[in-house]
Amino acid sequence: MPRSAGPDTIRAMSTELWLDYLAILLDSRKAEGLGFVVNFVIPDKDERFILELSNSTLTNIPGFQAPNADLTVTINRADLELVMMRKATFASQAAAGHARLDGNAKVLEQLLGCLSSFDPAFEIMPGTKGPAAAAPAKN
Repeated sequence: MPRSAGPDTIRAMSTELWLDYLAILLDSRKAEGLGFVVNFVIPDKDERFILELSNSTLTNIPGFQAPNADLTVTINRADLELVMMRKATFASQAAAGHARLDGNAKVLEQLLGCLSSFDPAFEIMPGTKGPAAAAPAKN
């Protein structure tokens, strides 16, 4: 299966689309009872976002900043792309001086704890995956 999240794909993905992707990965059962607001600032692209976890739903609002956010993450796009590719974390980027985390950085850990992964080859409709591989014959 081809890798769909290679560096070129990540670079072509908008920040808003990546935040939408995080919302798709959110397991609402794990997020139950949690809530936070994170401001994202991408200064080199002049982008601003509010990321909010509320009612087991993750949403983002482009172009705005929340006045009382739990956390504000400031990171340039190239440094964010390393996080998007899972080659770095926000904490490691902050430790290296490539990001600034103002506020409660534990909300990022909460968010990561609520994300799930899924098989990209899932059945879109039941029965469309094809027949299971036949078991080898016993001699």
